[in-house]
Amino acid sequence: MKKRIILPADSYTVINKTVLEVYDRKLITMLYQPIIGHAATSLYFTLIDDLDKKETMSDDLTHYHLMTTMKLKLDEIIIARQKLEAVGLIRTYFKEDSINHYVYLLYSPLSASEFLNHPILNIVLYNNLGKTEYDKIVEYYKVPRINLKDYEEITVSFQDTFTPVKKEEYIENEDIRTSNKNKIVVKDIVDFNIIETSLSKNHLNDRCFNQDTKDLINNLAYIYKIDNLNMQGLIRNCINEKGLIDKTELRKKCRNFYQFENEGQLPNLIYRTQPDYLKTPIGDTSKRAKMIYTFENTSPFDYLRSKYKTGEPSKRDIQLIENLIADTKLSPGVVNVLISYVLQINNQKLNKNYIDTIAGQWKRLNIETVTDAMAVCEKEHKKMKKKLEPKKEYTIYRKKEETLPDWFNKNLDDVKVSEDNQEEMQRLLEELS
Repeated sequence: MKKRIILPADSYTVINKTVLEVYDRKLITMLYQPIIGHAATSLYFTLIDDLDKKETMSDDLTHYHLMTTMKLKLDEIIIARQKLEAVGLIRTYFKEDSINHYVYLLYSPLSASEFLNHPILNIVLYNNLGKTEYDKIVEYYKVPRINLKDYEEITVSFQDTFTPVKKEEYIENEDIRTSNKNKIVVKDIVDFNIIETSLSKNHLNDRCFNQDTKDLINNLAYIYKIDNLNMQGLIRNCINEKGLIDKTELRKKCRNFYQFENEGQLPNLIYRTQPDYLKTPIGDTSKRAKMIYTFENTSPFDYLRSKYKTGEPSKRDIQLIENLIADTKLSPGVVNVLISYVLQINNQKLNKNYIDTIAGQWKRLNIETVTDAMAVCEKEHKKMKKKLEPKKEYTIYRKKEETLPDWFNKNLDDVKVSEDNQEEMQRLLEELS
C-alpha cells in the first residue's frame, strides 16, 4: 500500500455509519483498548465528538485540530488511526487535491459475544491481558443461567394484545440508521482452490465454502499458523451430514492442533513480526537499513533463537520475552532491538530486572518503531559512555569502551529465521541490492 504523507493542514470529514450507544463505550474500553492502546481509543472517541448534533456527519476539520485536541504528534495520530482500521472500527478514504481530504467512516464495536468468540481478537485479548484479567472480563459479560424447568411460559402474542387493523400498502423506509459493524480484514492465508480440490465434491454442499466460512478458515489459519495441507485435513474432519463445515468443531480442532504442536500453549505474540503499518519503507540499501529490515521481519522467538549458537532458546528466556510482550505491549520489532541491546551490553545475559527497566522506559516514551528504538539505544549509550569517560585531572587511564550492538557500526550477523520469513527476507534484500 502506498505510504502517504499527511500534513496538519489536510482536512477530514467524519461520517457515522452506525448508531453508537453508551454500552458501546464500555465495549471499546474493556475489550478493544487492551489491544489498540489508549491513543487509538481516544482517537475513536474524539472522532465521535467531532460529529454534529444529529451525530451523523462532521464539518470539514483539519488534522491540526486533532493534534491540538488530543495533544499528540501527527505520526502518533496516524498510527492510532491505523490501529482502529485494523480492528474494524473505522474505514478511511482519501482524495488528493491542493489540500488533501480524508473521510473517516465510524462503525460500531463487535458485541461482547462476537468479540470473545472471534478467532483472532479473542486470542490477542487473552495474550495481552493474561488469564486472570481475561477471565474477569468473560465473567463480566456472562449471562446468568436460570433453571426454568418448573416454570410455565405465559407470554402473550401480538394478536392477543392488539386488534387487527385495516391492511394498508407496505411502507418501506430506506437509509434508516442502524447499528453497523465492519469486518476485520486478514490477508489471504489459505489457498481455497487447493483445499476445495482435495475434498470430495459428492459430500459437499454448494454453500460449504461461503464467504463467512472462508473468512473463519482464513482467520483460524492466521492465528494458529496452519498451512494448507493441515487445514484441509482439519476441514475434512469437520464436515457434517449436510455437507457443511461445522464451524464450532473446526474452531475446536484448530485450537487442539495448535496446542498439540506447541505443548499445550495457545498462540503467543512472541511468534508475531512487526505490523506492516509500523515498518520502515523499503528503498534504503545501507547495512543499517538491512538490520532494520531484519528486526521488523523476524519474530522475537526467531530472533532470540538466532542468538543461540546451537539448540533452542531456554524456557526461562522464552518465558521472559513472552511476559515482556504481554506486560508492556511493545511491538515485536522493538522487542528484537531490546533483545539485541541487552545482550550486547550485558555480556550476553538476559537479566529480567534490567530488561523490565528499559522496557518500562520505552513504553513511557511510546516507542513503537524499530528506528525509534535504535535511536534511543544510541542516545542512552552515548550518555553512559560520557559518564564513564575518565576525567583527565584524576587519571590517565581510560575505561574500556562498552561493546556496541551489532547494528551501531559493525557488519551484520546472519539471523536464522523461519523458512517463510527467510525466503521473503532474501527476496526483498535482493531487490535492495
